[in-house]
Amino acid sequence: MHGVVVGAPEQSEIGDPVPAMTAQSAAEASAIHTPSCSDSWVRGKRYRRVTLGRCWHHVGVRHFDLCIIGSGSGNSIIDDRFDHLSVALVEMGTFGGTCLNVGCIPSKMFVHPADLAASTLQAARLGVDLDLEGVRWQEVRDRIFGRIDPKAAKGRTYREQSRNVTVFDGRARFVGPRELDVGAAQTITADQVVIAAGSRPVIPDLAGLNSVDFHTSETVMRLAERPRSMIILGGGYVAAEFAHIFSAFGTAVTVLNRSEVLLRREDVDVAERFTELLGRRVDVRVKTSATLVERAADGRVRVHIEGPDQQPEQLDAEVLLVATGRTPNGDTLDLERGEIEADDDGLVIVDGYQRTSAAGVFALGDVSSRQQLKHVANKDARVVQHNLLHPVSMISGDRRFVPRAVFSMPQVASVGLTEAEAAEQGIDYVVSREDYGNTAFGWAMEDTEHFVKIIARTDSKVLLGAHLIGPHASSLIQPLIQAMSFEQPAPDVARGQYWIHPAMTEVVENALLGLAD
Repeated sequence: MHGVVVGAPEQSEIGDPVPAMTAQSAAEASAIHTPSCSDSWVRGKRYRRVTLGRCWHHVGVRHFDLCIIGSGSGNSIIDDRFDHLSVALVEMGTFGGTCLNVGCIPSKMFVHPADLAASTLQAARLGVDLDLEGVRWQEVRDRIFGRIDPKAAKGRTYREQSRNVTVFDGRARFVGPRELDVGAAQTITADQVVIAAGSRPVIPDLAGLNSVDFHTSETVMRLAERPRSMIILGGGYVAAEFAHIFSAFGTAVTVLNRSEVLLRREDVDVAERFTELLGRRVDVRVKTSATLVERAADGRVRVHIEGPDQQPEQLDAEVLLVATGRTPNGDTLDLERGEIEADDDGLVIVDGYQRTSAAGVFALGDVSSRQQLKHVANKDARVVQHNLLHPVSMISGDRRFVPRAVFSMPQVASVGLTEAEAAEQGIDYVVSREDYGNTAFGWAMEDTEHFVKIIARTDSKVLLGAHLIGPHASSLIQPLIQAMSFEQPAPDVARGQYWIHPAMTEVVENALLGLAD
């Protein structure tokens, strides 16, 4: 059974639905989380004590052992250990999910050439004259999506050709407990459901926005031409990365941000430094709000703004990029009809095992997590995968130290508490801050702008948080993530291993040594 199937063949009966979930241990949960079609009509042969088959409720209802909503991290759940199960995979967008198609991967494939283009600024300061003769936008774009699009298509074809997987094109909507309308001729049911529906860009309630053509992170990378000018609404990681990409390629970029700094969720020292440094290349307007959007007479987009002085102003640009955050896709699923609870922000509520309030339903990734990060979704998927396969010995994920990075120029990376958060929690803490330029490699670079900041408990010197801004921050932070995850005191991490000299990692070593006193 594979491919994209429409229409229902003959029917047959299945067993009783899974009972309602109650508070229980993982072992006790096994009875309601074990996929089974043993009481149903089947065809095929038995695998691992489970019969692979096609099961049917009533007329026009098709039954599966497992249904996964979303083909991003949810798709990674299905490996050969699920060969004995009938699986429905529902995808309303491009196969492969956000990260592969419109998120992490293509954006970083733009970041790398942008880094090369922007290197001319640093080279001149060191006596090397480099000229950026131009950026072949269409060539860059087509090279990137010429690699990504076939990969997405190949992933889809692989699943369609799987013997036990049926791919459904369409939006999934619950019509009852573990029963879904997937846009086919019949609804489907499943013993187990995994919600991995991801998130989408937030579109703000801004006067006139719908009267103009605007872009989000999901469309801006496929622009037909590189724009000469761009206005970006927002000051988070999406705004920071695309401001770097397009400004490095030669676009005049203006960033409009309501708060006092960009990346306001970062440690204040990092956020302030990042705002300062990006502001040298980009027109950054902080404490500024957009009040109206309209089409200018020359066809460009006109944004009416109010800055800190409350004086109205108008800005025109060829392209408007809306980068005001992302929202979970749970509101598209009619969760209440599936007896699935969501919080006030629309996130599907899950327990430590990634189970929802509905029996037999799990959720993972952006649809249920405040940390909208691919590595979090992947970890969630591994937890759900294990718990589907081992319902009597479920595992939970560890969300103590989830790192994040912004691939702008400069890079920013962080994990754990900011200094403000440590103070708010009343923790007795110490801080060590080390400049890149205090290390041999940083001195060779004549770096005067970037640093590592570490926060630790005063008594034990166990790390509470780490915050980096500068070249390769996303890589340099890894030993600090490891130290936090294994609760290693800062002096042990600094002195318990060799640090290559004169590598940039010495800035991390020196920051740790700053806590050793």
